[in-house]
Amino acid sequence: MWVSGAALVIAVVALIVALASGGDDGASRAGAAADTVRSASPSAPQAPDEEPTAPATGPLGTPSPSQPPSSPQSTDSPSVSAGSVTCPAPTVMVNDANSLDDALGNAMPGDVIGLADGTYKDKFTAETSGTADRPIWVCGGPGAVIDAGDVDGGYAFHLDGASYWRLVGFTVRNGQKGVMADHVEHAVIQGLTVEHIGDEAIHLRNFSSDNVVRDNTVRDTGLRKPKFGEGVYIGSAESNWCTVSKCKPDNSDRNVVTGNHISATTAESIDIKEGTTGGTVTRNTFDGADLSGDHNDSWVDVKGNGWTISFNTGSHAAADGFQTHEILKGWGRGNTFKGNVAHVDGPGYGFNLTPVNGNKVTCDNKVSGAGKGLTNTDCAH
Repeated sequence: MWVSGAALVIAVVALIVALASGGDDGASRAGAAADTVRSASPSAPQAPDEEPTAPATGPLGTPSPSQPPSSPQSTDSPSVSAGSVTCPAPTVMVNDANSLDDALGNAMPGDVIGLADGTYKDKFTAETSGTADRPIWVCGGPGAVIDAGDVDGGYAFHLDGASYWRLVGFTVRNGQKGVMADHVEHAVIQGLTVEHIGDEAIHLRNFSSDNVVRDNTVRDTGLRKPKFGEGVYIGSAESNWCTVSKCKPDNSDRNVVTGNHISATTAESIDIKEGTTGGTVTRNTFDGADLSGDHNDSWVDVKGNGWTISFNTGSHAAADGFQTHEILKGWGRGNTFKGNVAHVDGPGYGFNLTPVNGNKVTCDNKVSGAGKGLTNTDCAH
């Protein structure tokens, strides 16, 4: 009996040692993975194209991005966080409109402009580009508020030919337009609250391509003219090409709009113009209760080519949930709608393709409350 008991004790001790050793290996592997994430370069995150799971949420209540921009953190400087995104440590902190204007005017690749909480009353412009490995950051919490003063004129925050910027976490309000990007590439607009805007909230135009608009809260637009109150606007209408893009199609291509919460807009949640190609709209939520009607009667209107619109959820549309249009011959073609959930509560279709033009609605889209049903064409398996 004594020998058996001793053997049992020895076996238990050996098991504990083995488990401890395995645990150390597991901890080492986890630590190595964490180090890899922390040292990742801040590149524009890509929108995945598979069935979504319930997103985790950060302090701002927005879905946590699957690949947040991240940079090595300084141990002796404070960082500015927004949602699940942690910006690099600021290279300059600002606390009023003058200091922000100076920081934007003097910005160089790799700079990180930290916004202290407070109200920045002015309209701001950035004109210097970052680089792929050294983007320029503007980071703040929702208590850092860029206030353009009124909804009748000007852009609250204008990226004017300024590529490779990261705008993260702060609030933008009271401009005719909220965040405007002209001739901008590889920018990320993330975790912002854009509200109380005269026309559209976020606009990518004038050959602005390969940008990401993600995890923003957009609301209360169209206060100046309801017909211009889009949430996110991509490209330019053909009637404006000679004003905006030197009479050429505004090829604002391959932009990604993902994880945004868009409500109280008087025009479409997302308006995608003729001339744009190959973008992605995924995992957004739309509430169209304030749509002004007439042509502003759906959450998403696609007039470009080759866009993928997937896994979005909408409620309260004035007519249809999702639409395509051929404004100009050769445009409004080859777009795909899949995995979306449309609670239309309106007289039209979940998906209204006018004309069909090679656009496709897959049969895994779910529609309720649509007076005319799923779509005006056959769904595709």
